[in-house]
Amino acid sequence: MFKSLLRYKYKTALILLSATSAIASIFLITALGNGIISMYADMLKTDGDVIVMQQGVADTFFSNVDRSLIKDISKIDGVDSAQGVIVGAGAIDIVPIAGIYGVTKNRMPNYTLSGGDYPQSLEVMLGENIAAILNNPTQITLLGTEFTVSGTYKSPIGFENGGVVINIDDAEKLFNKSASFLLVSLSHIHNDIDTVVDKIDALSDKIDVKSTSEFIDNYNQFKIIRISSGVIASISFFMGFLAIVSLMSIMINDRRYEFGIKRAVGISKSAIIFEIIIEVAVLTLLAFLTAFGISLFLLDFLQHIEKFQGYLSGTIDLTLFIQLLIGSLTMAIIGALIPALIAARVDPIILINRGQ
Repeated sequence: MFKSLLRYKYKTALILLSATSAIASIFLITALGNGIISMYADMLKTDGDVIVMQQGVADTFFSNVDRSLIKDISKIDGVDSAQGVIVGAGAIDIVPIAGIYGVTKNRMPNYTLSGGDYPQSLEVMLGENIAAILNNPTQITLLGTEFTVSGTYKSPIGFENGGVVINIDDAEKLFNKSASFLLVSLSHIHNDIDTVVDKIDALSDKIDVKSTSEFIDNYNQFKIIRISSGVIASISFFMGFLAIVSLMSIMINDRRYEFGIKRAVGISKSAIIFEIIIEVAVLTLLAFLTAFGISLFLLDFLQHIEKFQGYLSGTIDLTLFIQLLIGSLTMAIIGALIPALIAARVDPIILINRGQ
């Protein structure tokens, strides 16, 4: 059945290369986009059942919430703790840009110390990735202000591991805001998040309060990343498979003589078409598995490149795997099926003559 693929080695190799490239590109683009969303979402979920942002502001980087609300929020029934966070970015010595996180003292334990102590006033704690890039300095400059390095920490979240953590009072002076958002953790025995959200929302008309899961589902920046990565990946995918469809058509046309002989000896049209579908499916599966392996390798490789500071991280989930597998098989089979159906309808004598 597969002798014809070996007979057209050059075209078969081109089809495999095109399919592998197209599938790998969509794996990588989608996985990296999802990785960015996942890292930021994980950071928000850490000790955060409820998030409090400034009313009318769509991005956490531009939000400014009065963190004096933490005292009133902590008194609400069902609230276990409330933390303030300032998120920003800026140049850190030789690193052109990195994440800067100002946090309240009760959030510091979320960062696992790998050396030194948690920062006090005018002190900074470095993520392991950025500490390695800066060669473990004792002092650094953040936005023109000198800070003493108190220690290093390790975080599974690439954004944090490639950034720095300071006290929220110091961050307030750097970014001129009280808090980008507040994260509220509820007690385990309290399951009525909506009630807590309503009570927090009643504290001020300048805040927007949502459950963390609701916020993540509706965060505009996440939607933009999903749409952008989806569009880019789709364009790459369809361009790659356009080449596959063209090559498949050429290969099928080159085999007209073979189809004519098979028809002449009594092999049915459906059997010929089924044989082509099996060949294409096997080729596509081979390309898919190769692309999957290459993508896993590259995602791991990118994650460990020091200059990226751990910001590039991506995972291929089961949904993406299945969707891409079905899409790849469908596109490849359609690309081969159309010329095969056309050839199957032609008189076998004509096919033999044209093939010769």
